[in-house]
Amino acid sequence: MDEIDVPSHFLCPISLQLMRDPVTVATGITYDRESIERWLFSCKNNTCPFTKQVLVDADLTPNHTLRRLIQSWCILNASLGIERIPTPKPPIDKAQIVKLINDASKFPKMQLKCLQRLRSIAFESDRNKKCLEAAGAVEFLASIIKKNESTVIEVVLEDGSREFKRASDEALNILYQLEPSEAGLKSLISRNYEFVESLLHVMKGGNYQSRAYAAMLMKSAFQVADPIQLINASPHIFIQIVHLLRDGISQQASKAALKLLVELCPWGRNRIKAVEAGVSHVLIEILLDSSERRTCEMILVVLDQLCSCAEGRAELLKHGAGLAIVSKKILRVSQAGTDRAVKILASISKFSATSRVLQEMLQVGVVSKLCLVLQVESSKKTKEKTREILNLHSSVWNNPSCIPPRLLSSYPSS
Repeated sequence: MDEIDVPSHFLCPISLQLMRDPVTVATGITYDRESIERWLFSCKNNTCPFTKQVLVDADLTPNHTLRRLIQSWCILNASLGIERIPTPKPPIDKAQIVKLINDASKFPKMQLKCLQRLRSIAFESDRNKKCLEAAGAVEFLASIIKKNESTVIEVVLEDGSREFKRASDEALNILYQLEPSEAGLKSLISRNYEFVESLLHVMKGGNYQSRAYAAMLMKSAFQVADPIQLINASPHIFIQIVHLLRDGISQQASKAALKLLVELCPWGRNRIKAVEAGVSHVLIEILLDSSERRTCEMILVVLDQLCSCAEGRAELLKHGAGLAIVSKKILRVSQAGTDRAVKILASISKFSATSRVLQEMLQVGVVSKLCLVLQVESSKKTKEKTREILNLHSSVWNNPSCIPPRLLSSYPSS
């Protein structure tokens, strides 16, 4: 093919390869369907790659005339090893999906067939996922999850193997794979909290995979939620987050749970709800065993949020390794991690500094680590906060017997 002179208008402007299924966008430029769909749906662009104009809609019109010309050219050049491109199968359209969903809603016996077909459509392309959402598949799948439909269906997996799943679990799987838009998620969580409650039900009693999908969907939903929905978050959410983190279902599920805490904890009484659910304890336990940068950063963010209330500080101090592990993560995770860890220690030293706590901070190396922060490169704000902590308790800590000589020289003078 490289040595054959292919007419330039037969080549896709994106891939520069012979087009197999030419389609035209609103600007009048023709692309190969696979390339333009990847640009629009997988890469989430909204412009014409060639003209850079914004595309008001993502409608792709098949260019049958050009496709036939390409097929004819392939036949004429068959002796040169060019194979005729097959006539492409028309992609699924919104009307077909709407009919499928409506039939399943009217006739429950067709629900299983509908789920199997929706799964097949969703896994074909990102373009199909957008088409499914536009046709109402998100609401349909959410309704099955809410009903906790226990009917068992046979599912054909991507590798060709088969397994049996509950209809509600399969609907949850498909809904997660669809990656609903912000508007779609907002619509789901605005309806009397039913969708969030159904996800909570799955997180409480579902299998490991479904619990992971439920946590990741809930994280996505609360990222676009209104403030009133964040403020009114149920205490049961925090309880199930703790169970999920303790079970260690998967790294992806754990990160979703941590992101959910980051979203929820700043609002209303959510910090109290989190503390009462045991969030502080489980986060410290994970922090003791984790060295993964992003995980440590998110845990320190949440602990910082929790330590802004008395209950959160009390729980951190109640854990035998709380102060020690926060101090240990300073200068070992990232600059962001160090900043958060110092903020946590600042909250403790300012509002919860009993004589026992101050002695513990000396014994587990907190004071030495703070002196080290002043010696190395770190942000100006963090150094200022560190000096503030050390100055606040200099009468107790500024003692040669407590701090190694190489670090004592960094102790700020009163």
